[in-house]
Amino acid sequence: MGSYQEELTAAIHAVRQAARITTAIRKELVAGHSLEKNDRSPVTIADYGAQALIFHDLFQHYPDIPAVGEEDASSLDDPDHAGLKQHLLHFVHQVDPCLSKEDVIHAINRGNHSGGAAGRFWSLDPIDGTKGFLRDDQYAIALALIENGKPVLGVLGCPSLPARDGSDAIGCLFAAAEGVTPFVEPLSRPNAKQLIHASSTASASQSVFCESVESGHSSHRASADIAKTLSTTSEPVRMDSQCKYAAVARGEADLYLRLPTRAGYREKIWDHAAGAYLVQAAGGTVTDIGGKPLDFSLGRTLKANRGVVASNGKFHSAVLEAIESTGI
Repeated sequence: MGSYQEELTAAIHAVRQAARITTAIRKELVAGHSLEKNDRSPVTIADYGAQALIFHDLFQHYPDIPAVGEEDASSLDDPDHAGLKQHLLHFVHQVDPCLSKEDVIHAINRGNHSGGAAGRFWSLDPIDGTKGFLRDDQYAIALALIENGKPVLGVLGCPSLPARDGSDAIGCLFAAAEGVTPFVEPLSRPNAKQLIHASSTASASQSVFCESVESGHSSHRASADIAKTLSTTSEPVRMDSQCKYAAVARGEADLYLRLPTRAGYREKIWDHAAGAYLVQAAGGTVTDIGGKPLDFSLGRTLKANRGVVASNGKFHSAVLEAIESTGI
């Protein structure tokens, strides 16, 4: 494989555009406001807006590369959603005032590809970590390029993640591609790159775990059992979204566990493609709980895999053995 620098440049620009709209939506509709318990309209608008901007941008450069996206625009045709559609256009126009309503709908629906093992396609989760978004906490914009069933590029926009570069900057963009060393840069300072690498922690007993905030996404009980088996004493770092992959990729955490919570559930490719690629590019290891590589060649889900283990690669086999001992 050659370098994917051109595709990476386009992907970074698209994710930056999406970060602008999601940040604006959170500032106006979430932060400092009291939302009704079941009011998901801000994250719905953010999902649609981020997907529209990213796919419109990418298809200007790569019209022949299809895309797998989490969202489709069918519900926007519902007359009851007229207000939501107006909100969506309001925020889209803050970033790109030239897009018409038809452009926005068309761009959202670009994400209808079925995936698979042949050719190239983009994989996008426009807002990964919806509850984190609504809590004014961590979420990620996760974009990957998959070629012949394998990710070859990953970009994570993490608008609420501290830069940890000696400044007070909040908001990071992580990127990696074949032929490009993985790096992070603040969203507020494009091209202020810092190369990243997974940690050098050699012992599982000294490791820092990263897991989902929501126990419905990953079993906290099983994670605690595994930590006990490994003699890990650190409290787990609970964080929403693929920001957990980013934490492992830059050495802030040593291990991310996503453990099955119900039989038959299959992970979606857009929930893992960008983050898993980033960790592996940074020197880490990513498998399912049985030690199999994640298989992105089987459509829109990881139907051949159960759960996810992402580590710095130093004690991955010990973690797999500990997981097996729990009987998950």
